[in-house]
Amino acid sequence: MARFFIDRPIFAWVIAILIMLGGTLSILTLPIAQYPSIAPPQISITATYPGASAKAVEDTVTQVIEQQMTGLDGLRYMSSTSESTGTATITLTFDNGTDPDVAQVQVQNKLQLATPSLPVEVQQQGIKVAKSVRNFLMVIGLVSEDG
Repeated sequence: MARFFIDRPIFAWVIAILIMLGGTLSILTLPIAQYPSIAPPQISITATYPGASAKAVEDTVTQVIEQQMTGLDGLRYMSSTSESTGTATITLTFDNGTDPDVAQVQVQNKLQLATPSLPVEVQQQGIKVAKSVRNFLMVIGLVSEDG
């Protein structure tokens, strides 16, 4: 059978192109489902304490915010970094199925309770709360235009 296609390369190319076109057309007819949430939702809190050392940022900013964040609904774990540039970053990871918008609102509400305990310089700089995803679990995804 291989000899048949070796002797007729144009025929082999035509068959290969037809198979590729058939595969391309079949993608359009495949059933499409909503992709499940693969990575757990994460909320990132970033605060800046200008001129402070990493130890000072940890003691006066990071620990104060972490203590206030306990008790959030669906909170799985927290990770934090305090840098010598005066930046504190706290990432809160929630259980799968937790609505990221609701989690962000809860974090902002808890953060408002912690704000008076933070240094004045940090309050003046502002504290940023944002949804974040650090994992590249899905690089390519096909999405239906129909919804």
